[in-house]
Amino acid sequence: MKLLTLLTSIVFISISSQSQDIPNQATDIAPLLIGESVPAIELADISGKSVSLNELISRKQTVLVFYRGGWCPYCNTHLSELQSIEEKILGAGYQIVAVSPDSPGNLKESVDKNKLKYTLLSDSKTNGCRAFGLAFKAPEKYGDLLARSSENLNKNILPVPAVFVLNKQGEILFEFINPDYKKRLKGSLLLAVLNELKE
Repeated sequence: MKLLTLLTSIVFISISSQSQDIPNQATDIAPLLIGESVPAIELADISGKSVSLNELISRKQTVLVFYRGGWCPYCNTHLSELQSIEEKILGAGYQIVAVSPDSPGNLKESVDKNKLKYTLLSDSKTNGCRAFGLAFKAPEKYGDLLARSSENLNKNILPVPAVFVLNKQGEILFEFINPDYKKRLKGSLLLAVLNELKE
């Protein structure tokens, strides 16, 4: 009986630790690590159609980018830089998939504004950034902006910008995550990583 109680306590503690509150600071996130596999999540494409991230990844090795939204100038600069090296990324055998809390309609605006050819996906319910351990509570000043950009599905969650390099099995081979949203992975470094990872 004591053993059963102990096991029950351990299971409860384990479950509790997995459902912890979203951190208040970007510096307190606990993201997935190199060697871990990406979780099974459903996102939406620019037409609003549901997309399985795992199925998308299984088709081709992937550069997976999480960004704050089309309203963020640093994100737009990063998205544009990725577009400028997309041919080289494709040549290395990878596809680009970029995910943000923006609604499908707002994603379409980003595609048009930045002339993007790669895939943008909506995580407006923030399930994706939570599952990857990138979510944190946004400062109050972002509330209205996040609500508008997500069509009122998200009012207080931001992802820490991140880049994951994944194989077709969904295993993380490389990652760049910086709580300072102004600091992004340079295109030249990403290409060097992709070339180094070539099998």
